[in-house]
Amino acid sequence: MSSMQKITILGSTGSIGVNTLDVIARHPDRYQVFALTGASQLDKLARQCMQFRPRFAVVLDAVSARTLSGLLKELGSDTEVLYGVAALSEVSTAAEVDAVMAAIVGAAGMQPTLDAARAGKRVLLANKETLVLAGSLFMDAVRESGAVLLPIDSEHNAIFQVLPRSYRENPCVIPLQDAGVKRILLTASGGPFRTMAQEKLHHVSPEQACKHPNWSMGRKISVDSASLMNKGLEVIEARWLFDAPEKNDIAVVVHPQSVVHSMVEYMDGSVLAQLGNPDMRTPIAYGMAYPERIDAGVKSLDFFSVGRLDFESPDLQRFPCLQLAFDALAMAGAAPAILNAANEIAVEGFLNGMLRFTDIPRLIDAVLGECTHRASAESLEALLGADQMARAAARQWLQSHALC
Repeated sequence: MSSMQKITILGSTGSIGVNTLDVIARHPDRYQVFALTGASQLDKLARQCMQFRPRFAVVLDAVSARTLSGLLKELGSDTEVLYGVAALSEVSTAAEVDAVMAAIVGAAGMQPTLDAARAGKRVLLANKETLVLAGSLFMDAVRESGAVLLPIDSEHNAIFQVLPRSYRENPCVIPLQDAGVKRILLTASGGPFRTMAQEKLHHVSPEQACKHPNWSMGRKISVDSASLMNKGLEVIEARWLFDAPEKNDIAVVVHPQSVVHSMVEYMDGSVLAQLGNPDMRTPIAYGMAYPERIDAGVKSLDFFSVGRLDFESPDLQRFPCLQLAFDALAMAGAAPAILNAANEIAVEGFLNGMLRFTDIPRLIDAVLGECTHRASAESLEALLGADQMARAAARQWLQSHALC
């Protein structure tokens, strides 16, 4: 790695983007921002541009671009404003860019992330949908281009840290079993409803679902954490990231304290775990500096204040979304893409007061049953078509079952 790394942050106004900029600010001698991108929080994006002075800022449409350009002109910034999906890919593949933080939530972040991988960049992957929607295509692009892929989700980052060094340096070249790994253990906090009586889940509000006990996250991912769909998507991600295709290779362990971020069980009976305070700056800094380690501004873990570490099995009756994710993984093909698309519409409906929390898995199950046999996974275009088919079916289901 050169002494100064240029970074594009896809989704700089979200929690991952903000934490990435915090780490960058601590190491101005190592990192320079090439481009920042955002969707709706234009005032926040303008402030970020003033502080970090990127060459480019990218928004979704022409109206937002005009608004941001006006804000930056008033502030005296010379950052150039671009817009559209093509511009996201442009700032992700530019020759000057060393690393891309892929943190746009939803399927919208998939194309620029895939393009960054094809361009051989260091891809810091915080966008779940890229692997859930097109895991095989994405991993093929990483291998063919020689891109460096570092997972930023705290769980996958933890797994990466405790895998054998030989496997980290040559991912997916040899099977996990040949590297001495028996299985991957993904930890889950259990979310805010872990101990709530099942009959009460029918009446929970979006505000309750968004109050995660350990992490500060956006509303959509907070709901996914409350339903355990977030963990289901992570199971699918782990299947592709670590070439772990068998169901028995990946297990979910509920761990309420969120101190053990995930574990790897080895053939000899050893279980290696990565521990730390629940702070996304740890995996972000690890991905940015790998194979080195740098200060991330994270407090040291105080074992004495933690006191105890609890572990339990996930309750699939209470949280059927996790089982649906395992089902979609077993179905293969376009099923994970359909699962993800249906979940996005269901969560949107829940946050808008159109669905009950317990209707989220009902909608997803119905859409999986309706669309999976009609969809193809032969190409990216086919997968995007499956995504759109699932969204249309999910909206139709939502309209016929909406509360208002």
